[in-house]
Amino acid sequence: MNALPHAHPAHQTLQPLFAQRLARLRTHMAETGLDACLVFAPEHLRYLFNYSGEAACGLLSARGSWLITDYRFIEQAEEECMHHEWRRGVATELLCRDRQRERLGQVLGHLLADIGASRLAYEAGHVSVSQWAEISVDLPGLALVPLSDFLVQARRVKDAWEQQQMRQAAALADAALEALRPEIRLGQSERQLATRLEQLLQALGSEGLSFPTILGFGPRSALPHSAPSDRPLQKGDLIVLDFGAVVNGYRSDMTRSHVAGTALPWQQRMYDTVSAAQQAALALLKPGVSGRTLNEAASAVLAASEFAEHAGPGLGHGVGLILHEQPFMNTVCEASLRAGEVVTIEPGIYIRGQGGLRIEDDALLLEGGHEILSRAHRDFELAL
Repeated sequence: MNALPHAHPAHQTLQPLFAQRLARLRTHMAETGLDACLVFAPEHLRYLFNYSGEAACGLLSARGSWLITDYRFIEQAEEECMHHEWRRGVATELLCRDRQRERLGQVLGHLLADIGASRLAYEAGHVSVSQWAEISVDLPGLALVPLSDFLVQARRVKDAWEQQQMRQAAALADAALEALRPEIRLGQSERQLATRLEQLLQALGSEGLSFPTILGFGPRSALPHSAPSDRPLQKGDLIVLDFGAVVNGYRSDMTRSHVAGTALPWQQRMYDTVSAAQQAALALLKPGVSGRTLNEAASAVLAASEFAEHAGPGLGHGVGLILHEQPFMNTVCEASLRAGEVVTIEPGIYIRGQGGLRIEDDALLLEGGHEILSRAHRDFELAL
C-alpha cells in the first residue's frame, strides 16, 4: 500500500465572518418588516452560528441571537458557538431545552414575548407540516411568514475564508484520488474501490463525505448516480467516479472517468466529446455570464456529436455548505454568475446498457475569469 500524499493545508490567517453574516440578515429583516427569524436548515445554522450538530434551531432578532438544542448537543454547541476563537465578538445565547418538560414552541414563545416580536419569519422548507403545527400552537398572536430565500442567495458568494475551505476540500479530493489510482486492480468490486476511496478521504483529513460516493463500472457507468455494487472491474470497462471531501462544512465535488486498459475507438470519441463540451463552457466561465449561456455552450458540442441522444441535461450547480446550491446551470438559468461563487461544470454522456462518462470540476468565479479548484489527473486510460 502506497504512503498517503499530503493534501496542501489551507492557511489559517483568515476567519469566518459570522458578525457580518448576522448583520446582513438583520438588515434584511429590518427592510422586510420582520421582528425575528427562525432558522432550521443545518447549512444555515453552520453559516450563521458555526453549529454543525443536530436537533437545533436558531432565533435571530435585532437585539440578539439564540441557539436552542438539548442535552445531547449542548456541549458541542458550546464548543462551536461560544468557545471557539472564530466566535469572538459574536454573542449568541445557548439554550438547552428539557425535551420532557418543554415544547420547542414554549421556549420560542417566551423568547419572542421578551423581545416584543409580532412578526416572525421561519424556514418553511426545513420543517415538516406536523412539526410546525406543534410549534405554532404556542405562538398565538404572532404573524408567521415563510422566510425568503435571502440566506440561500447570500451563501452563493463565498468570502475569502470560505474560498480557502473549498480549495482545501478540493485538494483533499485530489490527494485521495492520487493515492487510490495505483491501487485500482481488475477484479475489484465497485464497493471495494469506493470503500477504499472513502478511507483515504478520512485519513487525509476530510470531515466526512461530501455525498455518498458514486462509482460505476462497465454498463453501470451509464447510471449518472450509480451506487457502488459488487460488480467486479473487467478489462475494457468504463469507470465513472464521482466524490468529494469536506473541510469545515464546505464540500468539493469532482468526477473523473477512465477506461480499464486501452480505450476502444467509440470510448475515446465519447471521452473527447465530453472533454470538448466541458472546455466550451469553461471558455466562457466568468462573472456576468448566465448559467443558461454556459449550458448552451456545452450542449452545442454534445448535440453536434454522434452521442447527441445520450447527452445528460444540465451542466452543473453551485456548491458550498451543501452539495447542490444555487445556481443550477440549465436551460432556464437566467441568473448571472458572480465573483466568489463556486460552481461545478460537469457535462456527461450516458448510453444505457453500454456505458457512460462524465468529467466534473469545481470552479471559483473570479473577477474577469475563474480558478479551477479540482486538479486531479485526467488520464483516460488506466494501465491495468
